[in-house]
Amino acid sequence: MKTETKQRIVACVKEVLPSTTKTCIWIIKITVAVSFAMMLLKYFDILPWISNAVSPVFRIFGLPGSAALAYVSGYFVNVYSCIAVMTTLELDWRALTILCTMVMCSHSMVLETAVIKKTGASGVRMVIVRTLSAFILGIVLNRILPGSPDLSAAEAVAGEKLTFWLTLWQWFLSALKLVLMMIAIIYSLNILQRLLREFGIMEKIAKVFRPLMTVFGLPSNTVFLWIVANIIGLGYGAAAMLDELGRGDVSHRDVLLLDTHICISHSNLEDLLLLTACGAVWWILLLSRWAMSILLVWEQRLEFYIKDTVTKK
Repeated sequence: MKTETKQRIVACVKEVLPSTTKTCIWIIKITVAVSFAMMLLKYFDILPWISNAVSPVFRIFGLPGSAALAYVSGYFVNVYSCIAVMTTLELDWRALTILCTMVMCSHSMVLETAVIKKTGASGVRMVIVRTLSAFILGIVLNRILPGSPDLSAAEAVAGEKLTFWLTLWQWFLSALKLVLMMIAIIYSLNILQRLLREFGIMEKIAKVFRPLMTVFGLPSNTVFLWIVANIIGLGYGAAAMLDELGRGDVSHRDVLLLDTHICISHSNLEDLLLLTACGAVWWILLLSRWAMSILLVWEQRLEFYIKDTVTKK
C-alpha cells in the first residue's frame, strides 16, 4: 500500500473518531436505559398486562391475542425481543407474515424515534406515522392474503420466574454483549462510510441506486443514507447518518423525505432474513413496506408543494 494511501486512510479515521464517539455514547445511553426499563416491566409483569389490554385489537389484523405480547416487545425493544416471544407461539405463515410486517414498521420505537428526531424530523409525527402504518398494513394484509385467520394459537409459555438479582445479572450480560456489538458496528460503519467517500466509491454506488430513488420519490443525494438504513438499520447506522448530515450536503427537506421513507422501511437485510427464517414471507415484508413508504413520501412532497404555493401567494 502506498504511503499516500495510508495517510489518507489514517486521516479519515482521525476525522470521524470524535463525532462517532459522541454519537455512540448517546446511542448506548438510550439503548441501555430502554433495555433496563423493559427488564423491569417484564419482571414485575407489567409488560404482559399491557399486551393483554391491547390483545382484543389484534383480531382486526387476523392475529390471536397472544401475538400482542410479541408486537409490544418488538415495539418498545427490538426485533430480537419480538422473535423471542414469537417462537413460543404456534402461528402459521399467514399470521407470521402479518405480525412481522407490523413489527418491521414499528420496532425499537424509543431508540429509533430519538435517532430520527436528531436528524431534524418530528418525533411525534414519526411515532404516529410508524404506528398507523403498521396497523394499516396489518388490516390490509389480513384482507388480501390467501387463507383465513387462525386465532387459536396458544398463549406464550411462561418460563420459571427468576429472582430479581439473577434477572438483573442476566440483563447485565445481555446488555454488555449488545453494547460491545454496537460499538464495533458503529465505529466500523462510520469509518467505512468516510473511506468510501474519500476514494470516490460512494458516487459509483449512488449511480446504481439512483433509478430506485426516483421511484421512491427520494433525492439522489440521500442514496448513501438510504443504503445505511436498509443494511444496518437506524440504531447502528445513526453515527454514519448524522456524520453525513453534518456535512451539509443534504437539505432539511431532503432529510424529511428520507426519514419518511426509512422510518417504515429499514433493516432490510439482517432483520428481514431473521423473520423469514421464522416463517414469514420475505417479499411481502419488503414490498408491502416499500409501497407504504412510497405513498408517505409522495404525500410529504404534496405537503411541500401546497406549502410553497401558499407561501408564494
